[in-house]
Amino acid sequence: MARAINPGKTNTFREESKEENIREDSIPEPEIAAKKEKKKKEKVSEKTKPPKEKNIPTQKELAHREQRFRVVGLFFLLFSLYLLFSFTSYLLSWQSDFSFTDTIFKHFTFDRLFENKIPVENWMGKIGALTAYLFISKWFGVASFFFVIILFNTGMKQFFHIQILPVLKTLEYCFWGILWVPVLMSMVLPGDDLFSGVYGFQLNISLTEFLGTSGLAMLLGFTGLSFFILAFNIPFCWFRKNKGIVIPVEGNISIPTEPLPNTVTPSDFLEMEVIRGNFMKDEETNTKEIELELQVTEPPKPELVSELEIQIETPVETSIEKPVEREPVITDSSRQTIDTRYDPTLDLASYRYPTLDLLSDYGTDAVNVRKEELEANKDKIVQTLGNYDIRIAKIKATIGPAVTLYEIVPEAGVRISRIKNLEDDIALSLAAMGIRIIAPIPGKGTIGIEVPNQNPEIVSIKSLMATEKFKNSTFELPFVLGKTIANETFIADLAKMPHLLMAGATGQGKSVGLNTIITSLLYKKHPSQVKFVLIDPKKVELTLFNKLERHFLAKLPDAEESIITDTKKVIRTLNSLNIEMDSRYDLLRDAQVRNIKEYNEKFFSRVLNPLDGHQFLPYIVIVIDEFADLIMTAGREIETPLARLAQLARATGIHLIIATQRPSVNIITGTIKANFPARIAFRVISKIDSRTILDSSGADQLIGRGDMLLSTGSDLIRLQCAFVDTPEIDKVTEFIGSQRGYPEAFALPEFYDEESTPSKDFDAKEKDDFFAEAARLVVTHQHGSTSLIQRKLKLGYNRAGRIIDQLESAGIVGPFEGSKAREVHYKDLSSLEEHLKLLGK
Repeated sequence: MARAINPGKTNTFREESKEENIREDSIPEPEIAAKKEKKKKEKVSEKTKPPKEKNIPTQKELAHREQRFRVVGLFFLLFSLYLLFSFTSYLLSWQSDFSFTDTIFKHFTFDRLFENKIPVENWMGKIGALTAYLFISKWFGVASFFFVIILFNTGMKQFFHIQILPVLKTLEYCFWGILWVPVLMSMVLPGDDLFSGVYGFQLNISLTEFLGTSGLAMLLGFTGLSFFILAFNIPFCWFRKNKGIVIPVEGNISIPTEPLPNTVTPSDFLEMEVIRGNFMKDEETNTKEIELELQVTEPPKPELVSELEIQIETPVETSIEKPVEREPVITDSSRQTIDTRYDPTLDLASYRYPTLDLLSDYGTDAVNVRKEELEANKDKIVQTLGNYDIRIAKIKATIGPAVTLYEIVPEAGVRISRIKNLEDDIALSLAAMGIRIIAPIPGKGTIGIEVPNQNPEIVSIKSLMATEKFKNSTFELPFVLGKTIANETFIADLAKMPHLLMAGATGQGKSVGLNTIITSLLYKKHPSQVKFVLIDPKKVELTLFNKLERHFLAKLPDAEESIITDTKKVIRTLNSLNIEMDSRYDLLRDAQVRNIKEYNEKFFSRVLNPLDGHQFLPYIVIVIDEFADLIMTAGREIETPLARLAQLARATGIHLIIATQRPSVNIITGTIKANFPARIAFRVISKIDSRTILDSSGADQLIGRGDMLLSTGSDLIRLQCAFVDTPEIDKVTEFIGSQRGYPEAFALPEFYDEESTPSKDFDAKEKDDFFAEAARLVVTHQHGSTSLIQRKLKLGYNRAGRIIDQLESAGIVGPFEGSKAREVHYKDLSSLEEHLKLLGK
């Protein structure tokens, strides 16, 4: 389409251009060049001209400004307190001061204000009474207290720089209350202007004339609900048909677990649930529920951060304040007959289990993680992954005592290895140590990112023992370890492990972990049911349990101390435990059972006859601290008996707990390590140390102070170890040690070393009365062992040991071969009888 041109304007433009050309032609060329050069310089000078300096306040001006703010803030604070006391006092004494205040404002006679004969009961005097009368009776009623909130909040912000509530929102909400509450009070309490004020009373009359009482009630309900919906983002979750599953928490607390729909769903944002828990108590049902509130953050970068919202899982843990204490059952052991089950606890029938009062609380069960911290970590994780073009479809946070697990679901097509390789980048963006990525989480279709909390919680052993889970545990050897990331109490059974290896750098919690396990067993088991063999090369870690010698400890018959610290005594003790293991296997074989649980059950049912050498077998737990020191000083002398215990002792009820700094190959051999499927790793320095302990990395990314990984074969579980302090252990051991115990500690079999007990020539005068009978017994069974003579002849272990030495001197059995049975030199009784006749001459 042709464009219309104004011919008049075109001609004018041509004429002006002609005039300019004529003027330029009339000016000499040098002058034209000079003018152009001058214009260029002016343009350059304008560009390079420095900008105008802003009026920057000096330090002195800033100080004066700060002083003014503080003065204003102090005035607001004091004035808010003045109004608070005036209003409160007026509500209590308005009838006494009404004649004084009403006369002044009704007749405008302020002379009575200065009369001394007129007393007032208001706490703030006459001015306070007048001020309260004006605000409450003449203006806004009880809604006048909103002015106190406004002034106090503003004063705290100005004077102390402490923001209790957002200033602008506080102003908006309080002014809304000042306008709305008096009308509501006037409608609820008609004729009483003390609560509604003249403003509320008059406005109620006017609105009632126009709308009626029902219409005014509907208007107030509509405006009130609208305010709360817009101000607090109420989701109206009760209108949904499917409310989801309700999980009971803390007795009467319940959490709807199904995610709620987003209230704001822009088409260019991804949708994700944000759950914020607010506890509400229902007075009718006396139950507590968690209100779920949805929230959508403003997106600075829609494609990276703000389209995702984090779903926060509130930890579920059922606990009781104090478990029911088990009262001692006083029973006369002589009343037991062959028709009743055998009860080993009757040996100490008056024994009282330790109570929880002996332990201390170090933390609270409340979650100590702010929602702002969770949101900030979520944004950084999503943004870091977004920088590498990794999109996230969903993210959920599970809060633990020391670590929060962020479970993310990547969009389709994202390779897991890409996220795993960004471990260091995520740690850098979060500025936190101990970041660990689990890709993927076993049993779930998510990827886990473990982030330490800013304020980790101390998990006290008392809080774990107070749970129903531990109290009602049916494990053979139950003990608490700590809390999981989901804030659940973790209880393990040492009888099923069957041995436990603990490792970690110095000061990361190994000794506390050992104390936790021992303390748990002390609270759960009777002294007749479990015995401890405590080996402590450091001589200071396990000495606290010395007081339990006559109750829970086992030792060699000639040992002076119940806590074994000398390396030579450790060797003798381990070899003695091998003898005990072999002896127990003989009993299991005779009873035709496969493990100690089946054997004791038969013994309780009185199927096994004690006259045949059978007896109740308690569990034996061997605790070794600083195992590396023992290997460095003794080497194979300790390794050989320990390897046999690790391989064979499980069925006989003997279990090992070994703690060391670094279980390298030269410390713990492959044979021993293969029999320790349960391993606990505290924080270590390098990935190599982590692989040495767990056969995988992860222990190098822990944060210390009880943070640990438990490997039970294929799974890795992150726990916060329970904390028990030295004074608590001292109280528990003192409580148990002060009770009546056994005459002496549980005696382990006596171990005879060739070096310590050299062989002597046989002397017929010193032979035992049971020498010949023992010789026939050994030849008949073709098994030369002290335990066999002890059981069959019903002798003590020391006497049986002397008899076996006499048999060796007489040439009937061979020398001691460690944990193996001695060789029998005679194959039949006839040849033995001839030899005995020769010895008798």
